[in-house]
Amino acid sequence: MKQSKKLILLFCLSLGLMSAQADDSPSVTIKRLTLESANKVAMGAINACRKQGIQVSATVVDRDGQVQVVVRDTLAPLVSVKISRMKAYTAANFTADTSAMVPRAGTAIGRIEGLVMAAGGNIIQVGGVTYGAVGVSGAPSGKTDEACAKAGIETVVEDLEMAD
Repeated sequence: MKQSKKLILLFCLSLGLMSAQADDSPSVTIKRLTLESANKVAMGAINACRKQGIQVSATVVDRDGQVQVVVRDTLAPLVSVKISRMKAYTAANFTADTSAMVPRAGTAIGRIEGLVMAAGGNIIQVGGVTYGAVGVSGAPSGKTDEACAKAGIETVVEDLEMAD
């Protein structure tokens, strides 16, 4: 009986500590990529595609979809700049990789101007924190765009993990 009373007391104390730790602040802190980190993601994506002999554009946006960095390789098609931005914007606003949204492309949501639900837009999320997204366009397939985007993200994962 004494043991169960102790457990109940410990449980109640832990609940009190958890509620005391709750943040009642009227503001929030949002983590963002630095310009250097955003550039590292974009160039990581460009370089991953270059290794395959493909020239693309890469756009990194913050968690709200606002552009931080745009990079267009020398011979990447001009339209790839716009498409990479729309892929990044879509990923950031849905907090999901655009390849997962391909089935929704033909729906009302998929037809909203400015959204692209095709592979190549990837969320930059490390340790449960969403930093933004990267969009890549210009490769012969969305799968290649996505692989290059993921390679770009990998260039900053360790730095972001260490920062927390």
